[in-house]
Amino acid sequence: MSQELIDKITKIRKEKDAVILAHNYQLPEVQDIADHRGDSLELSRIAAKSDKKLVCFCGVYFMAETASILCPDKKVLIPDPDAGCPMANMITAADVRELRERHPGSVVVGYVNTSAEVKAELDVCCTSTNAVEVVAKLDPHLEVIFIPDKYLGDYVSKKTGRRLILWDGYCPTHVRITPEDIVQQLRRHPKAKIMVHPECRAEVIEMADYAFSTGKMCKHARESRDKEFIVGTEIGIIHRLSKDNPGKLFYPASEHAICPNMKRTDLAKVLWSLEEEEHEVRVSEDIRRRAVAALDKMIALS
Repeated sequence: MSQELIDKITKIRKEKDAVILAHNYQLPEVQDIADHRGDSLELSRIAAKSDKKLVCFCGVYFMAETASILCPDKKVLIPDPDAGCPMANMITAADVRELRERHPGSVVVGYVNTSAEVKAELDVCCTSTNAVEVVAKLDPHLEVIFIPDKYLGDYVSKKTGRRLILWDGYCPTHVRITPEDIVQQLRRHPKAKIMVHPECRAEVIEMADYAFSTGKMCKHARESRDKEFIVGTEIGIIHRLSKDNPGKLFYPASEHAICPNMKRTDLAKVLWSLEEEEHEVRVSEDIRRRAVAALDKMIALS
């Protein structure tokens, strides 16, 4: 059945002249059918550069929104519109406006893992790759609000030496990874290097050799001479790391680090979405224009 679905997706993709994008946390079979794999902003940029007018984004909702923000001339589909992001849902545009009222004159920095409406309220956007660089380049005399991930914000604060006003948001998947998990895996694999995502708890990051975004994890694994890695992020990335690096071994820091929303998309939903051009994600022009300004500011700083 799986091969039948793959054959149908291959056929319909050619007929519709579509591009399929899959986040690094997607199911293995979804990653394998994709034209491109990567993190959320990387994939949105790929969509923007593609000559394809139909984009099937296999990820969670805010990622498809970001693609729509960067590709207003394209039709962006999400195979499962109920694939949300709990962290992104922990803050609203109204919350950001209230923060501004409480801290007049501050700069609001927002993680890309936010809704389009929240991005439209930001001064500057950031990713887990460039968050430290973005904050470090801001006017040192200004207060900085960092939303929504308090763990990424804490990491950025320590790296830059700047006190940040943090929103009490977090990724439920990454907080499942504990120091005990790292210790247990190190006992099993004492030669392994530890790579964790900066969305992890501070005590987990302190135990790691590296704190990397998923994109940097993939790059480092490819370039490193090390052969074994303990990986502290959503377990879906293990498939890509293993496939891209034959001869190297990758161990999930915790088998419980599973994002149920990332696993909602399967081949049947990808096929249905492409066949029917179902579940289009489109951002209003006003929201899009303001969100693009925050993304452009990020690019200027990084």
